Amino acid sequence: MSDYDELLDRAIDQLPQKVLETKRFQVPKAYSMIQGNRTIIQNFSEIADALNRDPQHILKFLLRELGTAGNLEGSRAIMQGKFTHYLINDRIDDYVQRFIMCHECNRPDTRIIREDRIFILKCEACGAKAPLKTL
Repeated sequence: MSDYDELLDRAIDQLPQKVLETKRFQVPKAYSMIQGNRTIIQNFSEIADALNRDPQHILKFLLRELGTAGNLEGSRAIMQGKFTHYLINDRIDDYVQRFIMCHECNRPDTRIIREDRIFILKCEACGAKAPLKTL
């Protein structure tokens, strides 16, 4: 093994694990708690900021998928009914696949634009456009 390879291996060993990750987009997990007959997502605004989407749009999707009513109250979302954090995180992952990730290049660098009466997912990385189903 050459000196270069040894130095490269040593440098890689000293890097923190987070630097070695190839996936830069990570969705924060929802911290939810059940109070009575309500489920409260504590870090809802953090999730919306990480996804770079309107919190009302995300909440509307979650409420429709879970078949319940709810609202935003400050930085948290309150939903009627008892839902586990596993179910909420699964629905947020569904949201990411439908409304965040580009359908062509699978990158999260997208935004939702409106052309006429149709919502379109436009990728900032590859320029692809895909129509979205309305909520």
